[in-house]
Amino acid sequence: MAAAQDLDLVEISPDAKPPVAKIVDWGKFNYQRTKQLQKNKRNAKALEVKQMRFGLKISEHDLGVKLRKVESFLDAGHKVKIAVFYRGRELAHKDLGFKLADKVINDFGDAIVVEQQPQFAGRQLNFVIRSSNAKAKTKDA
Repeated sequence: MAAAQDLDLVEISPDAKPPVAKIVDWGKFNYQRTKQLQKNKRNAKALEVKQMRFGLKISEHDLGVKLRKVESFLDAGHKVKIAVFYRGRELAHKDLGFKLADKVINDFGDAIVVEQQPQFAGRQLNFVIRSSNAKAKTKDA
């Protein structure tokens, strides 16, 4: 039938029982498939993990400025890795970093989901947050 219509016989799904084949113009079929893949790639939003660093002795105002920036990252759909870094003898007061992390998490409230709980690594306390709105729930869906 394909030869009579001067078209190609293309196997669409070889694993199916019985295998699925289609009579199409291969050049046109391949061109449309390539264009569709390019369109999907163009529309796909690359989610990045943004990072924000806080010093242990950050002032209230500076913290507020950085949290507004974190909020803009979350609104754009990005995950945010927050690092509280310690200098010198500040390592003796690790609990202050955990208090700062809890403050950041509580300031956002229900607007965020903590993907990675605060954990200490080297001279930093790291945790990862993401927005809790329906758009950003890629892991749950």
